[in-house]
Amino acid sequence: MLPDINIVKGIHPGIILERELKKRKIRKSQLAGELGISSGIITDIAKTRRGINPALSIRLGSFFDISEEYFILLQTYYALKQEQKKQIKHINLSLRSSLFWDINFENIDYERNKSFVITRVFERGNKKEIQNIIDFYGKEEVSQEIKSAKSLLFIAIENAMEFLEINRKEFKCLQNSTYKQYQTAYI
Repeated sequence: MLPDINIVKGIHPGIILERELKKRKIRKSQLAGELGISSGIITDIAKTRRGINPALSIRLGSFFDISEEYFILLQTYYALKQEQKKQIKHINLSLRSSLFWDINFENIDYERNKSFVITRVFERGNKKEIQNIIDFYGKEEVSQEIKSAKSLLFIAIENAMEFLEINRKEFKCLQNSTYKQYQTAYI
C-alpha cells in the first residue's frame, strides 16, 4: 500500500516508487515492460533524475491500483517544495553570486551543500554575508561545520575566531597538521 500523499508531500515520487517496487519485489524492468516504456525511464525516476508526467501517472495508478493522480500530485508537491527552497534561501541569505563563481549560483542546494557554502562564505565573504550565514544556519551548526573542516584558508579561521569565538585548538585542520601553512600561522 502506497503511503498517504499528505505524509509524503515534497518527496520525489521516484523515492516512493523505488520503495514500493522493493516492498512488492518487482524489478524496474518488469514494471517498465508492464507499462510499455523503457526501463531506463523507470531507473531515472527511481534515482530522482527524472520526473513523472501525467501519462505515466495514469499508467502507474492503474498498475498499483491507486488513483491516477497520485504520482503526478507527488511530482507537483516536490516541484513546489524545490522552488520554495530556492526562492526563500536566495532571498534570505543575500549572498553575492560572485562568491560562487565556479558553480551555478541559482542551483545551490543550501542544505545538501551547507559545508561548502559555510566554508566559502567564511573564506571569501564580507562581514555581512558571514553574519547572514550564521543567522541562517544557526551559530551551533556553523561552528560545527567550521571546526570539522579538513582545510580552511587563514581568513576563514580568523573569521571563525572573530564571529564564532572558536579557539585555535578546536579547528580540525589545525590539529596534527603536517602542512607548513598551518604550523607557522599562529605560533
